[in-house]
Amino acid sequence: MFRVMCKSKITGASITDKKLYYDGSIGIDKRVIELADILPGEQVHVLNVNNGERFTTYVIEEAPNSGKIILYGPAARMGEEGDELVILSYCMLSPEKCEKFKYKVARLSKQNKIFRAK
Repeated sequence: MFRVMCKSKITGASITDKKLYYDGSIGIDKRVIELADILPGEQVHVLNVNNGERFTTYVIEEAPNSGKIILYGPAARMGEEGDELVILSYCMLSPEKCEKFKYKVARLSKQNKIFRAK
């Protein structure tokens, strides 16, 4: 049996742009996804703190240290510029590995600058 565990969490992210006519996904600053241990193309769950929307999509890498968090395609309908997001990724682990596993957290401040990572 495997358990689905939270692998990575990005908090305090703010939407910087929306592009409706795109193939869909969420663009995230490369430095942020590196610290959160998320790969381009990886599935993520996005939670919008402002409106309660929750959706699943995949990550597109934006330029490092750009502070960009962009909703692309249909995801652009799920929030507005300035909305705060929590972005989560998951992994499957055996019960033995769950006991010692610690997920990564990237906390962002204004302009999506890295505030703290652990």
